[in-house]
Amino acid sequence: MQVSALRLLGRPGAILAAAFLVLLALVALAAGLLAPSGPLEQDLSATLEPLSAAHPFGTDEFGRDILVRVIYGARSSLLTAAGAVLIAAAVGVPIGLVAGFFGGWRDAMLMRAVDVLLSLPAILLAMALIAVLGRSQAAALLAVGITGIPSFARVTRAQTLSLRTRDFVMAVEAFGGSATHAMVRAILPNAWSPILVQIVVLSSIAILLEAALAFLGVGIPPPAPSWGEMLRTGKTYLYEAPTYAVLPGAVLTLTILALDTLGRALATALDDRSAPLPEIERRAA
Repeated sequence: MQVSALRLLGRPGAILAAAFLVLLALVALAAGLLAPSGPLEQDLSATLEPLSAAHPFGTDEFGRDILVRVIYGARSSLLTAAGAVLIAAAVGVPIGLVAGFFGGWRDAMLMRAVDVLLSLPAILLAMALIAVLGRSQAAALLAVGITGIPSFARVTRAQTLSLRTRDFVMAVEAFGGSATHAMVRAILPNAWSPILVQIVVLSSIAILLEAALAFLGVGIPPPAPSWGEMLRTGKTYLYEAPTYAVLPGAVLTLTILALDTLGRALATALDDRSAPLPEIERRAA
């Protein structure tokens, strides 16, 4: 873990990405303290205003401050991503452990169920679930989480298959350890690296999928702030107020890019064990 962290510190892109995500999370958590007004506060005398000192991102068609709504939208997006990853990992990781550890009919049955989920386009599956559950943040969170189950299941299964016959796992079984003990105490701690990378990757997919659902009109219902909803509405006023859609879209793009950059750097740091140590790691050694 220490070596991986030092390898990350040797990559400026990863540092910038992590700093941006930490700043975004802090701003989202402290939205009530940082925002000069509420996300639903209207001023019909100042609709579709351009960038100004009072409104750095301008205002929307109801005079609401776009920057404030972007800040509160970050809270919704990060909450959806965190909840979706939690659901996907809580279901997908046990499926992968059981399938890889026992094999046989249990592996075949579980993986066929995962393949069914994997064969369905994520956006269509999410839309179908929301059509059944109704439009709400909880429904969007659950829908995005279910679409992420196959990726965790397949990654965990692959790691379990590679570790199943290792000496330390066989030793647990030889000393009378149960299958659950072998999976949880021996295999899972040694399979966490790709799962951690998958958490970062799925977070970016979850944020993008949540924005796509809102853009299609089936995500978090208005007037709740959402980046996708702002893109959807902002395209109507693209000529009158181009910043209405462009700036929330830019924040969304930067967030996805930061998560993708961090995920790639983390995967490289965890997997490329034979690479030369960066300067910061040589000094630490």
